[in-house]
Amino acid sequence: MKIIAIIPARYASTRLEGKALLDISGKPMIQHVYERTKRASLVNDVLVATDDKRIFDAVKGFKGKAVMTSAEHRTGTDRLAEAARDINVDIIVNVQSDEPLIEPEMINEAIKPMLDDDSIPVSTLKTKITDEKDFSDTNVVKVVTDKNNFALYFSRYPIPYVREQGQGARGKGQEYFKHIGLYVYRKDFLLEFAQMKPTPLEEAEKLEQLRALENGYKIKVIETRYNSIGVDTKEDLERVREIFRRKT
Repeated sequence: MKIIAIIPARYASTRLEGKALLDISGKPMIQHVYERTKRASLVNDVLVATDDKRIFDAVKGFKGKAVMTSAEHRTGTDRLAEAARDINVDIIVNVQSDEPLIEPEMINEAIKPMLDDDSIPVSTLKTKITDEKDFSDTNVVKVVTDKNNFALYFSRYPIPYVREQGQGARGKGQEYFKHIGLYVYRKDFLLEFAQMKPTPLEEAEKLEQLRALENGYKIKVIETRYNSIGVDTKEDLERVREIFRRKT
């Protein structure tokens, strides 16, 4: 099977404009994401899909591969689908452009179930929530799964709600999982998914993956011991820069 990782990257961002090009330890953030994705052993190739020539030129500057896509896309998935449409590929990995600490093994972990079971249309990752701030942070998406590790629901609210503990409290002995927004799609499902209309739960939570569940598709969720930090704010950026400083 041919497996390509595509990194959708736009310049405009509500909270941190141009974040794909922000400097982290001497490189633009998009370069860190690209290079770490290239190290995933199950990925055959990596491509950046962008609507901005500044990002396109930056990727070309570090000898990466990039394509220009429409500026009219509402979501990263729409951009992903445009980039994938004319590529001869079986499986597409959607890697977020704002996760410069993504572990290559996380990508492999998300791909493996797709190779083992051809009935799975899409897979993603989860990791245990250990930081109390993540538990209550609505920017940290939570996920619950069935006994076969297929998603039951994704929410910005801490789920499951444990009635005896009261609203907003951690259930005693209850495990909570953070959803990591790395997706692996079969190409035909990705193209179909991009054509589906937004659904009520998706609109309520502002979580695109709920569209798949509402349309009756299963999402395989693999638990990983790794975590990743998405850069959404200046505070996130400084936190990541400090991690890189410590590493070097």
